[in-house]
Amino acid sequence: MSANGSKDDEYQAASSRNWIVLGAVYLLIPLLLFVCAGDIGWWQAWLFSPMIMAAGIGGRFWAERRHPGLTAARQDAGNFRNAKAWDKVLAPLMAVSVAYPLVIVAGLDHRFGWSPDFPLWLNAVGFVMIAFGYAFASWALAENRFFFTATIVRADLGHVVCDTGPYRIVRHPGYAGNILPLFGIVLALDSVWTLIPAAAASIIAVVRTALEDRTLKQELPGYQDYARRVRYRLFPGLY
Repeated sequence: MSANGSKDDEYQAASSRNWIVLGAVYLLIPLLLFVCAGDIGWWQAWLFSPMIMAAGIGGRFWAERRHPGLTAARQDAGNFRNAKAWDKVLAPLMAVSVAYPLVIVAGLDHRFGWSPDFPLWLNAVGFVMIAFGYAFASWALAENRFFFTATIVRADLGHVVCDTGPYRIVRHPGYAGNILPLFGIVLALDSVWTLIPAAAASIIAVVRTALEDRTLKQELPGYQDYARRVRYRLFPGLY
């Protein structure tokens, strides 16, 4: 969400429970990858696993250091209950689709050899895409005080438009940063079949971006002016 604010004390700093929940969510991703692959020696999986963990947990730690309480806010069920009806469907769909289906398909692809091995240089390109995308998304999360997991405008907290950091480049950098690694995973993990869940997750992200952008234009003061200054939602020159 493209909004920032100053009331950092609305939520208390992340508790041990918040971090345990977050850790469990992200530990499940490499666990599924290795279980589905059935190969503890798969080097690409060993390289990918710390990358997704660093992005998921490290990125939140960075954001929490800058905005104490953001982790708790993102796990607040009240924000989800008050979200737009369409986002009560799209938010969990997007949260699941950007990782779990991809690692399941990639792992099974590796186990059963559905796809040929890619050249090493393609693997390298894939890992660069993953690293860049996750870093960009983490930057967006750390920059935006109100980067909630659901589309909601908290006027009571004094929302203002966030136009700093990656928000100077595109209006929804968090989503953009999560789309790029989808196709990086295809290359990094030698899995043509992973294109299917990657494409599905991308469609969900684009639809959610469009609906969220429309909501912010209607409800967040200053967002329409911001949209005129920063033309593109996800990718400069494209969308």
